[in-house]
Amino acid sequence: MGGRHFDAIVDVSRTPRHVERAVRDLDTDHWVFVSTTNVYAHFDRLEQSEDAPLLEGVEDLDDTSHYGRAKVTCERLVRDASATSTIIRPGLIGGPGDTTSRSGYYPWRFAHPTGAEVVMPAGPDFPAALIDVDDLASWTVTVAERQLDGVFNATGPTTNLGDVARLSAEVAGSTATARWIAASVLAERGIEPWMGAVSLPLWIDDPSWRWFATLNTMAARAEGLTTRPLIETLARCLVYEEGRAELSSGDASRAGLADADERALLAAL
Repeated sequence: MGGRHFDAIVDVSRTPRHVERAVRDLDTDHWVFVSTTNVYAHFDRLEQSEDAPLLEGVEDLDDTSHYGRAKVTCERLVRDASATSTIIRPGLIGGPGDTTSRSGYYPWRFAHPTGAEVVMPAGPDFPAALIDVDDLASWTVTVAERQLDGVFNATGPTTNLGDVARLSAEVAGSTATARWIAASVLAERGIEPWMGAVSLPLWIDDPSWRWFATLNTMAARAEGLTTRPLIETLARCLVYEEGRAELSSGDASRAGLADADERALLAAL
């Protein structure tokens, strides 16, 4: 690509060395870097803004062992090398293509209950938020076209797991009800938070991470970010999940409980 000029470049890298080479070798009027909420140092507050404290970056540009710290360094490299740049810090990205099933597990589970109840973690008031992948993609193109300079959080409005359960049941046309299980009970049964095999997504059993999913997005919304209603994203997630193989606790890349795991948990209560 030597000698070519680009109107804008969108980078999603998590490796500082790759970003260092890119900003050195590519010629552009504007850089858009898709970062992450993981750059923040604390998650014990509701909807923190872009000026909240960040983690320390990594010194070794090849070090990707800590995702958040590596992204902090990537952000710095872009900002230092670019006359104008947009740093986007998304929350959880959901919708079609979410291979982790973090956004799709609950609508899928309500569509395929193992009985009259669906296991849900913690409690209905646990905070949750996500942004639809197409909403994020659309706004990313917009800021690239506008060459918008600045740092912006990007996620959907803060809601809670109670609403996630209710809307998941609605899009699934399910009569199953949520069975709220205390975090201590889930831990005893070896059920992990957030993601991975034998897990329940959208929650973290650590008070210091309670508000991890929530972000203050006033700055991005003032610059045109719009997010569709959560029910639309969950409906899109359900269509995507229905097109995949049955969820399996043996697949470490996918969040959720297999049928046998959920039945065993409910039977033990």
